[in-house]
Amino acid sequence: MSGRFPIEDVSPVVACGRYPAKAVVDELVPVSARAYREGHDALGCNVVWHGPDGVTRPFTRMRPGEPGQDRWHATIRPDAVGEWSFTVEAFQDPYLTWHNAVTKKVAAGQGATELANDLAEGVRVLTAALALVPGGAAGRVEAAVAALGDKEADLARRVAPALDLADLLWDHPVRELVTTGTPHLLWVDRPRALFSAWYEFFPRSEGAIPATVDAPARSGTFVTALDRLPGVAAMGFDVLYLPPIHPIGRVNRKGRNNALTAGPDDVGSPWAIGAAEGGHDAIHPDLGTPEDFRDFVVAAAEQGLEVAMDLALQCAPDHPWVTEHPEWFTTRADGSIAYAENPPKKYQDIYPVNFDNDPEGIRAEVLRVVRHWIGEGVRIFRVDNPHTKPFDFWHWLIAEVKRTDPDVLFLAEAFTRPAIMHGLGKIGFTQSYTYFTWRTTAAEMREYCEELVASVDWMRPNFWPNTPDILHESLQHGGPPMFKIRAVLAALLSPSWGIYAGFELFEHVARPGAEEYLDNEKYELRPRDWAGAQAHGRSLAPFVATLNRVRREHPALHRLRNLVFHDIDNPALLCWSKRDPDTGDTVIVVCSFDSHTVQWGNTTLDMPALGFDWHERFTVHDELTGAGYEWGQRNAVRLDPYLQPAHVLTVRRPPTPPTGIPAGAEPAGLTVEEVPAELSGGTAPTTPAPEADQPAGPTATDLPAPDLPAPGPARVRRGRAGGTRAGGTRTGRAPHGSTPTDPAPKDDRWTS
Repeated sequence: MSGRFPIEDVSPVVACGRYPAKAVVDELVPVSARAYREGHDALGCNVVWHGPDGVTRPFTRMRPGEPGQDRWHATIRPDAVGEWSFTVEAFQDPYLTWHNAVTKKVAAGQGATELANDLAEGVRVLTAALALVPGGAAGRVEAAVAALGDKEADLARRVAPALDLADLLWDHPVRELVTTGTPHLLWVDRPRALFSAWYEFFPRSEGAIPATVDAPARSGTFVTALDRLPGVAAMGFDVLYLPPIHPIGRVNRKGRNNALTAGPDDVGSPWAIGAAEGGHDAIHPDLGTPEDFRDFVVAAAEQGLEVAMDLALQCAPDHPWVTEHPEWFTTRADGSIAYAENPPKKYQDIYPVNFDNDPEGIRAEVLRVVRHWIGEGVRIFRVDNPHTKPFDFWHWLIAEVKRTDPDVLFLAEAFTRPAIMHGLGKIGFTQSYTYFTWRTTAAEMREYCEELVASVDWMRPNFWPNTPDILHESLQHGGPPMFKIRAVLAALLSPSWGIYAGFELFEHVARPGAEEYLDNEKYELRPRDWAGAQAHGRSLAPFVATLNRVRREHPALHRLRNLVFHDIDNPALLCWSKRDPDTGDTVIVVCSFDSHTVQWGNTTLDMPALGFDWHERFTVHDELTGAGYEWGQRNAVRLDPYLQPAHVLTVRRPPTPPTGIPAGAEPAGLTVEEVPAELSGGTAPTTPAPEADQPAGPTATDLPAPDLPAPGPARVRRGRAGGTRAGGTRTGRAPHGSTPTDPAPKDDRWTS
């Protein structure tokens, strides 16, 4: 311990301060610490923080947390990319000490004579404060000093002006015995490091022509792939990730479906990098020229897409590095170079790099390659299997790149042990793939997301329902609703998410006995009829576009720290919310994990987390169906996976009640579905009434009406909107003759 007051358990601090914590520009970053002192005098704390330019940011006072815990809290908002620092300071607050003492003594009936020393102490403290407060407030302080010294006035008039300075002197305190804690680092990235929507496609498949008996297959190119950019942009994605675009080795090339022997027309795996045409700094000649690539990057940017490139540090047997630098690989006892293995799997087409044989040479070459592609306009790298390379190498490489290009981002593709995934985040990786794909129940997903929220200072998740390597059995057998379910979960739980091409076409056929696609695009060209699928209603693209639109429009969904789960009494359902503290923007999601049957549930919302008091009611708008509902703490929900398997609800304050309607009267033109809250008990959807010459919507029989009077001999019943049910009932019981597992109709789009 050093200094007058203890300062402990500072946050955010990563690995005891060994690595910087993470944030993005304009993110509210919570800073906290435990600080305390002896006796009863008041303690204050503040944060001193500096930007990459070295300039000290505004004074930030910390507020005490839960009573008795001695924990102090503040938020800072970095406004530039780069390395920031922050320090917690603790100090004696003589004004607050004086304020507390005088308030208690006056309340106890003590007079001016007994408070003589306190009055003199107040003059001393406020005189010191004159040098600290803004010029416009100096007059108030001077008046308070004069009042304290006015012996002709009664005690209440003497102390009142000084006591009224509490807010001013909270923001501009007199600080004594200042103790400065240890400085800590915060690396701040551009916003896309936290909030992004990724789409992966193989350029060689876009515009490709399959082989025929008369002609060999013809690869797509960067030029033909331009035609796919508008479709990707229309779905609302902002990052376009390309698998490796380099020459592909011919030695030990894999055939279709990972066959050991390639046919004459087999194109090989893009991850088997390197051939006579070049290595990691070259472009496969079938894709085009460097100029074509540059044009592709520019065209993508014009569509609002930033190109991300794969960085896979491995080589095909005919990569130039193998002949130029054989020492960069592992030589076996028989003199051959070791290929990659993950027993019992063998990857004869790939040689892993041995970073221990010539670490300085390898580091220099990889840095050169990365900077080459930065020069070609690439600012995001998706790193293949970083957990199979030395961690000190990545720590060095990322720091070296960010030293000159601080806006470059790195996504770690490491499906490995938790400690390693977290460790990669700590040493500098911007984002990480996660275990999202394998969290297939509501309980598993909630537990995992709570773990990620606790790790937000060093590990940012990127949720992918599928990849070229991963086709989970839930997608293989779950039908189209499961694709919607996984998209909702990925897009609205995590600020960053992505899909691999074909997800929107419900591609689901797996290689027998494997968790990967049959006819895997890693080993063959796979052109798709995007327009035809959408024209015939066999595409999820409009649904994906809706999710990305909601994400863009609602700042609550741009963060991870604000993720809050709410209780719901059905284990097949998950309920969560996000709220933006600046705007109050709030989104509530209820999602089913069951793609086959209807599910009912009753929510118990954490109302303060939504910005409401426990008793308040509010209106929600379902972004998927357009329906509106009035909600409170407890609400009944019915989700039919073949209609919509989720509610994506944006929160609105209750509208002003309409005027001119007599109490107890039902407004003309309303159907059962739109009965106002004061008549229906607050559970009616707020969808527009149908035109007079159109049939009315279905009468609701889902739940019994609340025990409120309704006009006429019959009770008012509540209805459904868009085939789903979201109400604010007290009990949420399912109707007679229905259960939470009502069979749903099959979807004829789902074919094997």
